[in-house]
Amino acid sequence: MTKQKQTKKMGTVLVVDDEDYVRDSLALVLARQGYSVRTAASAAEALEPDMLDGLDGMITDLKMPGVSGLELLKKIKQRKADLPVLVLTAHGNVSSAVECIKAGAFEFLEKPADMEELLQVMRRALDESSRNRELEYLRTKEGSERRPLGCSPSWKKIIEIVEAAAPTDASVLILGESGTGKEEVARLIHRKSHRSDRPFVSVNCGAIPLELFESEFFGHCKGAFTGASRDRQGRFRVAHTGTLFLDEISCLPESAQSKVLRVLEEGTFERVGESRSTSVDVRLVSATNSDIEADVETGRFRQDLLYRINVFTIHIPPLRERTEDIALLANAFVKEFGLMTGRAVRRISDEAMAMLREYRWPGNIRELRNVIERAVILEKESILTPVSLPENIQMTGTAGEQHRTLNLRESLKHEERRLLQAALDEAGGVKREAARLLGIDERNLSYFLKKHDLAEGKSDQ
Repeated sequence: MTKQKQTKKMGTVLVVDDEDYVRDSLALVLARQGYSVRTAASAAEALEPDMLDGLDGMITDLKMPGVSGLELLKKIKQRKADLPVLVLTAHGNVSSAVECIKAGAFEFLEKPADMEELLQVMRRALDESSRNRELEYLRTKEGSERRPLGCSPSWKKIIEIVEAAAPTDASVLILGESGTGKEEVARLIHRKSHRSDRPFVSVNCGAIPLELFESEFFGHCKGAFTGASRDRQGRFRVAHTGTLFLDEISCLPESAQSKVLRVLEEGTFERVGESRSTSVDVRLVSATNSDIEADVETGRFRQDLLYRINVFTIHIPPLRERTEDIALLANAFVKEFGLMTGRAVRRISDEAMAMLREYRWPGNIRELRNVIERAVILEKESILTPVSLPENIQMTGTAGEQHRTLNLRESLKHEERRLLQAALDEAGGVKREAARLLGIDERNLSYFLKKHDLAEGKSDQ
């Protein structure tokens, strides 16, 4: 059995001071608070090749033999501009403080340092550094988040599990078909946790090529390989103190699974090109639309990793099994897209709603959202009517009985269009994947999409 980590990972701090008793006392205090601590007796030692690898913060004396703390600070900022540095000195004055702050010091403190104040400043420094990493990584990410909606008994059971799991740091595995809202549930868990004000980092494991896995997940340092023109923070580092959401985790190749397992168990990893370990404190939420237990039986997924990621398991049923939620979701999407597009649509007619309830929704909530977005754009009145719905939905169940035909050509046309739309929804609009699901090539797919006046989708990921 793997030994679980007992102390929360606070980060890795380098203490630089030429006086042994100062260096050792600071290291002891920091270690008791959960920090991993490195020490150096001089600036030259602090600048050794692997000393800065995986570092979260630094405390340095100002007056030292040889290279001073100020010169060390300037050199550090040239190599790791985002590293927070606290400067300590027994010879403090206003000019020294100003010079250090201008050089990039996070804070300037006088010796003998008040340990409680120093710890507070260090926590603040690492918090700010973490937020800056998140902002850099998520600077192009969508600003607003949609809250998942539901009123069905099955949805209420999901919320019960979320309420129980969210306040803990236990890992959560979310299971469900594509488009059921697994990421929305993951975000809800994050918002209800004590990490809600920290990063939420989402990763689609199936979209990352194996050769880029280590760099994407763990980051790399400048010059680690051809094309590495600058340092890169990996997903685990960006998610430090927050939540990491691994979508489609069953797509991880076996070599990647072992490395992820190590990080989850030990809380450490090495960036590509670094020899020192980086410590992280990450709450893991993962999801998959595959039968992950069958993947374990066939050897495609590690059993020990499955044990590690599913302390809590949440099953999200497909939309066709919680039809009570369709009206709630559809009305929410009408409001969202009405405001977004400036259209006058404010509600859905009873006939159109009946058709939405009877449709089977192979693409689940994602497909419903796309259908409503299209309908709102097409509808010219304030009420969304069946005319603005896709033909395959108009022909659904008793609500579409008046439109039914026994004409074989027309029936095949409707079914062909339905399958095309379902494949696009399942593939997230990626043409190559949609063609694979349909068993045809991309050229034939383009022909069928034009034939049925469907959106072309995306050419690749």
